[in-house]
Amino acid sequence: MYKVFALFAAIGLPGVGAAQGIAQSSDAGPFQDLLINILVFSNDVLIPFIIGIGFLVFVWGIFKYFIFGGANDEAKASGKSLIIWATVGFVVIIIFWGIINLLTESTGLANSELLNIPTIDVP
Repeated sequence: MYKVFALFAAIGLPGVGAAQGIAQSSDAGPFQDLLINILVFSNDVLIPFIIGIGFLVFVWGIFKYFIFGGANDEAKASGKSLIIWATVGFVVIIIFWGIINLLTESTGLANSELLNIPTIDVP
């Protein structure tokens, strides 16, 4: 088993090193434009929008816990649950944002702008 792995590693590793030079020197064309558009949109529009919604859920949970839940234990439990899930959502969103930025930096698509945006010519 180890001999087969060693054989594949010996054959495949030089190809991996050569692929890095090829990937950095070529242009992917329309596929690269698609990736740039997806990454820029998610990084500049989608993630901040989701963070804003998460913030509103967090504030609503605080409002339910302190204002509505003053004498009602059920409202307090509901508000506490919203606060906890909003915090978990923030952590997941920030992790996703980090992954998007990691992909952007590692693929060389950093500091890119939206490309080939369709427009309508108005007479």
